[in-house]
Amino acid sequence: MTTAIHATLAAALIGFSLLSGSAQVASPSAAGVSVDVSSQRLLVQPVGADWLSYNGDYTGRRYTSLDQVSPSNVSHLRPQWVFHARNSDALEVTPIVFEGVMFVTSANDAYALDARTGRTIWHYARPITEGLIDDASQHHNRGVGFWHSRVYMETDNAHLLCLDARSGHLLWDVAYTDGSPNYGATSAPLVVKDKVIVGTSGGDDGVRGFVSAFDAETGKLAWRFWTIPAPGEPGSESWPGNSYLHGGGTTWMPGTFDPELNTIYWGTSNPAPDFDGSVRPGDDLYTDCVLALDPDTGKLKWYFQFTPHDLYDFDATETPVLIDAEYQGRPRKLLVEANRNGFLYVLDRVDGKFLSAVRFADRMNWAKDIGSDGRPIRTGVQPSATGTRVCPGFAGATNWYSPSYNPSTGLFYFLALENCNLMFLAADKYAPGHTYYATGSKSSPDDSSQKILLAFDVATGKLAWRYPQIGSGRSSGGTLTTSSGLVFFGDDAQSFEAVDARTGEPLWHFNTGQTIVASPMSFSLSGNQYVTIAAGGDVFCFGLQ
Repeated sequence: MTTAIHATLAAALIGFSLLSGSAQVASPSAAGVSVDVSSQRLLVQPVGADWLSYNGDYTGRRYTSLDQVSPSNVSHLRPQWVFHARNSDALEVTPIVFEGVMFVTSANDAYALDARTGRTIWHYARPITEGLIDDASQHHNRGVGFWHSRVYMETDNAHLLCLDARSGHLLWDVAYTDGSPNYGATSAPLVVKDKVIVGTSGGDDGVRGFVSAFDAETGKLAWRFWTIPAPGEPGSESWPGNSYLHGGGTTWMPGTFDPELNTIYWGTSNPAPDFDGSVRPGDDLYTDCVLALDPDTGKLKWYFQFTPHDLYDFDATETPVLIDAEYQGRPRKLLVEANRNGFLYVLDRVDGKFLSAVRFADRMNWAKDIGSDGRPIRTGVQPSATGTRVCPGFAGATNWYSPSYNPSTGLFYFLALENCNLMFLAADKYAPGHTYYATGSKSSPDDSSQKILLAFDVATGKLAWRYPQIGSGRSSGGTLTTSSGLVFFGDDAQSFEAVDARTGEPLWHFNTGQTIVASPMSFSLSGNQYVTIAAGGDVFCFGLQ
């Protein structure tokens, strides 16, 4: 497979200081620009001038300490530049920024941009992979991970690439699946200490999910945790015969990390086949779970399963957000997740103890409530040969688009989706190159879909406010919150929008003219705060004017 590096250093970098406040100037003949993101720097929280990972920092809170853009002046935000990616009309990337350099991805391409102007510094290009299926065939890519002078990205066919951050040159390339077209990768890697942690997509296509860690220097496999246990391993009771080889449970979004507990938290997808539970009896571990893993060894510390024996495609890959707060009368280390099944969960992240769950989806018929043990109290609604109306529907009551948490307001922000679908069941067999849904879903007659921005009060366990959206419910824009009291998000009417973090009052919007399926971030250069989001095939950068 060929690669090409397109350098436009002469145009982009002459006179451009790559280190904030420094006087370094790169030229085409220079060996490289100065980039060094240490493991210690990745531990900094909350996010400030730099945004160094998919969620900003390890907590997953998408909260920035930058406060220049505020409720009083957000109406003065204006676009500063727009960067167009050549090979996607639905970017899902969250850019990362280090001292004036922005890194974005599109399919199998990576770009380093001048964050002041949006001009290209370097461009790594790799052809998309032919013959993939399902999500992998759409070539989604959500961004890069950073360590010292290296950036890491996953490809559509589940290779982990290591690029020189200074030039875009490929340093190494590791294939981390067996090459089956049913496997793919859509995530951004998570770099923890000296390891790059990745997962795969393909949970609807009959693969066996896993989380893997690679040595950041060499690319050598450090450990792998299989999310579908093999015969004789704990949890294997649900997987008779060789069904464990096709059980799903993929890990297609980045996790979060608590350095004090030395634990990563990673979500897993639905079991396969999606709608036929007869071939996978029992709880189907470790699908629809959040896993607490040792980042050094991959050893499982604890797990919590949101939807045991899932029949509805309720992936639990939504961001597990780490919050330290007073809860039920004492300070606790919490994990908060708004789950695709329509409930918002609060867990103790030290031991995985279930603390509470609150229903946030109005349209729900698959479960009545969550019991004191954290398990759903089901209604018996399930897919059928003739079609059964299930709420939430196939897209879930929320999904992978990013939530955020603001410690000043104590509120947790996320986009919810009110929808229902008809879900159908038919026997199916796994086959390479084919999906493994058994069988599918379609729109329910007379049902509409609506996105709603919700604010959840973690202390009280109640919804604080809701901001209904105008649109078809097909967007997947995530959220960002600021210390100045704002929530930015991609709304359902193709606009990038800001609301008051305490009240939900709309304050500003910019119509991108494109559906937003990405989550925003913020950074600062020379004392100026910027806010950035991808929409359609473009990356938009906004600043005060």
